[in-house]
Amino acid sequence: MTGKTIHELKVGDRAEFSKTVSEADIYLYAGVTGDFNPAHIDEEYARTTFFKTRIAHGMLSAGFISAVMANRLPGPGCIYLRQELSFLAPVKIGDTITACAEVLSLDYEKNRVRLKTWCLNQKGVTVLEGEALVSPRKK
Repeated sequence: MTGKTIHELKVGDRAEFSKTVSEADIYLYAGVTGDFNPAHIDEEYARTTFFKTRIAHGMLSAGFISAVMANRLPGPGCIYLRQELSFLAPVKIGDTITACAEVLSLDYEKNRVRLKTWCLNQKGVTVLEGEALVSPRKK
């Protein structure tokens, strides 16, 4: 499996990846990263927060954007260079998140692709948005 080169991409190309967030995903993410914020792992505490329940780590959803780039656009062999993010809405256990990426511009000289990135939940609510810079595989 190989990803696309910059010459195989065009402005407007899009790809997406969807996943339903489980309780196990949240615990595994906490274990891998060391982020044990009770807003994510302690339901009793989370009931006292603005969201009234546990929410997924924002970077868990952002990781789904990485999956889009690594597997679909531009795909295997690309190098993730930069990501800017704004977190707009919470992700709860059971939400299905669709991460999306769209090519905004191509810099052939530097082999760089700028992408609009965002994630939607199953209700169509944008939970995060941003912009990424990647270097697609070379020939």
